[in-house]
Amino acid sequence: MIKRLINLPEKSSFFLFGARQTGKSTLVRENLKNGWYVDLLHSEEYHLYLKAPEQFRRNSVYKIEKEGVTEIVIDEIQRVPALLNEIHSLIADYPGTRFIMTGSSARKLCRGGVNLLGGRAVERRLHPLTYLEQKENFNLETALRFGTLVGCAGKSEIETQETLAAYADTYLREEIQSEGIARNLAGFSRFLDIAAARNGEIVNQTGIGRECGLSCNSVKSYYSILEDTLIGIRIDPYIKSVGKRVSAHPKYYLFDTGIANALQKQLTAGLDPVRRGRLFEQFIVLETYRMISYRRSEAELFYWRTRSGSEVDLLIVKHGTIQAAIEIKSGTSVAQPDCRGLRDFGQNNPDVPLFLVGAIGQPFFLGNVQVLPWERYLENLEQWL
Repeated sequence: MIKRLINLPEKSSFFLFGARQTGKSTLVRENLKNGWYVDLLHSEEYHLYLKAPEQFRRNSVYKIEKEGVTEIVIDEIQRVPALLNEIHSLIADYPGTRFIMTGSSARKLCRGGVNLLGGRAVERRLHPLTYLEQKENFNLETALRFGTLVGCAGKSEIETQETLAAYADTYLREEIQSEGIARNLAGFSRFLDIAAARNGEIVNQTGIGRECGLSCNSVKSYYSILEDTLIGIRIDPYIKSVGKRVSAHPKYYLFDTGIANALQKQLTAGLDPVRRGRLFEQFIVLETYRMISYRRSEAELFYWRTRSGSEVDLLIVKHGTIQAAIEIKSGTSVAQPDCRGLRDFGQNNPDVPLFLVGAIGQPFFLGNVQVLPWERYLENLEQWL
C-alpha cells in the first residue's frame, strides 16, 4: 500500500476531488472505519438516486439510527448533484456522522449553482502519485513516458499503454461529452489533440481556434473544461498587475505525462531530447503543483517571460513575494548559457533565490544560480511553499 501525502480531515465532512484513476476510491475505502459506501458509477444506485434523491435520505437515516453508521461515502457525487441537498440536511440533523463525497469533475458542482453545503464540508484534491510517495520504487524514465496514475501502478508496460490509450480515447473524449460537459464531441476531440501538442507552451487561443476550426470562445471554454475536470492546470505569466495578468497568455499543462503522451500517440515512442525536455519540465511543474495542493499552501505558480524572449520556467509566489525562480533542464550537464533567463530575471530581482533543476548528480553553483538535482529540489520543496 502506498502512503499518500494528502491529509484528509479526521472528523469533518469533506469533498475529495481528483481525475479518474488517481486513487480516490481506494484511499477513501482504506480510511473508512464504520461506514456505508454509495458508488454512483454503479447503474442501480445511480438510477435509484437520480430518480428519487429523497430515498438517499431515508436510507441514510436507517443506516445511522439502526446500524450505527458514522461515515457515509458518496463516490462520483457530481453524477447526482441533487443529493447534496439531502446531505446538507443530514449533516445538520446528525452532527456525529460525517459525509465523504468524491468526484472526478468539480464542474457540475462549482458551475451548476448546486448546494455546496454552505461551508459544512471542506475540499481536498488528489493527484497522480508523486515522487515522494513512490520514492524507493520511482523511475524517472518510466514516469516521463507513462506518468504516475494509480490505475497504472504495478502494471506491465503493455498493460500501462493500453490503460492510458483507453483513458485518452474513452474517458477524455466520450465520457466528458456523456456528462454534458462538451456537447460538440468532434470539436472537443480536435481541441484535445492540439492542446496535447501545445502541452506546456504559451497558449494563443485564437491561433488554436484556427487550427482546430473552433471559435476563440470555444477554445477558451474547452480549456476551462480541462481545468474544471482536473485534467489540466493553468500557469499564468508573472505580471504585478492582476488586471493585466488576466488578459495575458497562460500556459497549460496536462495533469499527467502519460496522458499527454497517450493523446499524442507517443506511448510506444522513445524519448528524443526535445520530447524528454518538455516532459521533464511538465514533470517538475506537476510535482510542484501537487505539493502546493497537499500542503494546503497559499503559494501560486507563474512563469516569467520578457518581450525579448528571456524566460524562467517557474516562479513560486506566496503572499505577493517571489520565493524562488526555477529553470528546468533535462540534460545531465549544465553550463552558463542555460542560466540566461535566470540571470536576466535576477538583475531586477536580486533578493530572489535562483535555481536550475536538472538531471545532474550533485548540486553546485553557477555564479548566483544554485544547480540542483531534481531529487534534491523535490525533497526540499516545502521550504519555498
